[in-house]
This record gives sequence, structure tokens and C-alpha cells, in this order.
Amino acid sequence: MSRLAGTAAFAQGDIEVSQVQSACPTWSRVADVLIYSRESNGARMARALPKYIIAGVIGAITAAGTPAGSVSHAQNAAAIPDFGGIWARVGMDPELPRSGPMPLVNLRRPMDDPHPNGGGDPLPLVGDYNNPILKPLAAEAVKKAGALSEGGRINPDPSNQCAPYSPPYIFTIQLGVQMLQGKDELVMLYPQDDQVRRVRMNGAHPKKVIPSAMGDSVGHYEGDTLVVDTIGMNDQTWIDNYRTPHTDKLHVVERFRMIDGGKTLEVNVHVDDPGAFTMPWNAIQRYGRAEFGPMIEVSCAEGMTNDYFHLDVEPIPQASKPDF
Repeated sequence: MSRLAGTAAFAQGDIEVSQVQSACPTWSRVADVLIYSRESNGARMARALPKYIIAGVIGAITAAGTPAGSVSHAQNAAAIPDFGGIWARVGMDPELPRSGPMPLVNLRRPMDDPHPNGGGDPLPLVGDYNNPILKPLAAEAVKKAGALSEGGRINPDPSNQCAPYSPPYIFTIQLGVQMLQGKDELVMLYPQDDQVRRVRMNGAHPKKVIPSAMGDSVGHYEGDTLVVDTIGMNDQTWIDNYRTPHTDKLHVVERFRMIDGGKTLEVNVHVDDPGAFTMPWNAIQRYGRAEFGPMIEVSCAEGMTNDYFHLDVEPIPQASKPDF
């Protein structure tokens, strides 16, 4: 017999105290109160009990029988924001912060482009190689890629090469995301090229991280914000559409939170790489809740050896020595 059912049945006079005590031994003190009420005032008081004190009795019983960590766990669970559903946007390239160091913009974007930061992906893709965040070698790489793009070449990038999209490049190209939040792992699903990111929750980076395209990501919640920290990315990927390079010292911190009453997912991205940049910089990406059904998968056609799109396809990277 449950505590709630036993209390209600006894209060209505349907069962005796002995039955309640035998079914729920932990009720002895509460049962004494109910016995006193019945003996002093008869069945009428017992039947009237629900109207006046049964709610308090049930609350006391429930609180007394709750395991020590249950309330705290429930509060913690309630505090975790629900990022479920599909989030989408219509422009490429992250948005610019109001001030401070910021990502590159396209020097050739149309002046009437309605998207943030020229996010309509206009060609040619000529990154601002004069941006003060760039170290000389990085600035030279961006300038070279821009000149080739102006000459009609579509430069190889992770998107047209079917390669992994590491952060922060993933915020440049992906137009949608779906998050699967688990206790120990958070999975981000992206529609283009079936990209998947895995974030270990409430963990720490290993002492030795073997560099990879996606790196090593750990996450935790700070109130209504999901914080994802990523290190260990190799130097075979890019920062953005302008082929801005990075080194294996790249460190990216993403802070996800919902704004506008849950209608918008805002991601504040902090990027630091002392090997490629003169200073840390920030970017913003915002997604709206998608009104359509399941995400459409966009597969990448691998093995484009005939260079159909004149991409000057680059060879598959090969390690000079084994990782382990």
C-alpha cells in the first residue's frame, strides 16, 4: 500500500490504523495523530480530515520518506536547459560582436547583402587579411586564398572535400543543428555531410590529447548556459571560408544559451591560438527554432578525382609518423 493511498483510505474511515501501521511501519507517529483524531471526535472528524489537514500530513510523509539526495537531484535536473529540437539559420559566417577582436569578413561581399557578416556566401571569398588578429603567416595564407578565389577558383575546404568540420569552422558552414543531451555525453547532429560532434559532460581533457580534426570536447552547464571546451585539433582544418589557418594550439570555448523566450539559440564563440593569431577573438552565431520536420541529410560525394567543379582537389592528408 502506498503512503498516499493509506492516508486517504484511513481518513475516510475505510481501514483501521493497524492496517496502515502494518502496511507502512514508518507511519507510527502520523498514525498516532490520526488515532487521536478518531478517538476524540468520532468518524465525522476523521471523514472531515482531508479538507483540513490531510494535505499537510501527506506533505510531511513525503518529505520524511524522500531520500537525502532526491530533492537536490530534481533541482539540478530542472536547472539544466533543454536544447532539444532542430535549430536552423539562413546565413553563413558567424556574426560579429559589438566590439573587440572579431573574425574575418569578406572584402568582396555585396553592400546590400542582408545576412550578418555577408553570410550569403558571396563569391569570390576574399577574407580581410588586414584583420589585426592575424599573424603574418596566417594573413599571407588568407591573402593567397582570396586572390585565387577572385581568379575563379573554388578553394578546397572541409565542405567540398568531405572532411570533418571542426569548431569554429562548423559555425561558418552548417545551417542547422540538433542536440541530444545525455547525462554523460552530448551529441550534436549536423545535416550537411552527416557531421557529428560528441561532447563528454562533466569531464576533463586527458593529460595527453592526440590531435584530430574534431579535437577533444568536454562540457558542463553554468545555470542556463552550456559551455563546451575544445582542444587537440590538428592543423589540417580551417577556421572559416577564407582558409584562415590554425595550429594545434587552437582552443575554442562555446557558450550556448536560449534567448527570446526560447525562440533563439545563441552561441558565443571564443577562439584562442597563439600560433596563428595575435590575440584571442570572439564571434556569435544564432539559430532559430526550425518549423519544418526532420533534418534533411546532405551527403558529400567523395572521390571527386575528375575535378568536376574545378576544385583543384587536394590529396588526402597522410601522417608522417604513427600517432601511437
